[in-house]
Amino acid sequence: MVEFREIAAGLRFPEGPVALADGSVLLVEVAGGRLVRVAGDGGKSVVAELGGGANGAAIGPDGRCYVCNNGGMRFHERDGRLLPGLAPADFAGGSIQAVDLRTGGVQVLYRECDGHRLNGPNDLVFDRQGGFWFTDNGKVRRRERDRGAVYYAKADGSLIREAVFPMEAPNGIGLSPDGGRLYVAETSTGRLWVFELAGPGEVRRVAGPVPWERGHLLANPVGYHLFDSLAVDSAGNVCVATIPSGVLVFSPDGGLLETLPFPDPFTTNLCFGGPDLRTAYVTLSSTGRLVALPWPRPGLRLAFNS
Repeated sequence: MVEFREIAAGLRFPEGPVALADGSVLLVEVAGGRLVRVAGDGGKSVVAELGGGANGAAIGPDGRCYVCNNGGMRFHERDGRLLPGLAPADFAGGSIQAVDLRTGGVQVLYRECDGHRLNGPNDLVFDRQGGFWFTDNGKVRRRERDRGAVYYAKADGSLIREAVFPMEAPNGIGLSPDGGRLYVAETSTGRLWVFELAGPGEVRRVAGPVPWERGHLLANPVGYHLFDSLAVDSAGNVCVATIPSGVLVFSPDGGLLETLPFPDPFTTNLCFGGPDLRTAYVTLSSTGRLVALPWPRPGLRLAFNS
């Protein structure tokens, strides 16, 4: 197992870590439906009550924290672990929310796109132009599941458009250091895709492996892997939180560089922080922990939370 430092425990399925300049970490509690700030000493404070199932998070150009809210899911406990399950009976859709970190005020920006409701917004990343890409993982019911998609939206609520459809449970999403490539991890297939970009919100139309694919398969490792969220480091490597394997690190050409196992099968998310971006913050969700460990390379500096 990887050696790490535990920062906080007792969290309700934490995800979406965002490292801030003051040494604290924002994260969501998916099962708690809230945005939480974790101080460097492990102290926890609620920033905002979001309801539903708050999922991925990122700082936007206006300093607000933007959250993918999947609309909620059922959770159950097994062997002392909190595990996610099916869509709740009262599910009414997901949304994109923006949180004022000073006041805790919450604004709902998007609930649908072109008449189609958002079923499970999961993770997001901002580009340098101030727009953001996000995944919709969909919802799983007892005998069926939604087809997922990737969207592009503006932070002021003025534009949302579907960029890639369909995908099989798209989850983690990130941009290459030059902003020209978009990485998307699919949960249920354990596939990592790459899409070439023509500009803000525009996927370049290049020939995929088959006529209906607009991206290229970057990695699909052998074995049972459910890909969750991801982060990109300064060398362009794609670091994918993987159930139940830990964190898998892929080179820009798709080669598997490292496997970092953690003592929680639901290792779901990571981000980079610290003054030199050499600290990785990782969410161990089923055991409710935020941990940190030194990273061998600096992480990629994100557009708006430097």
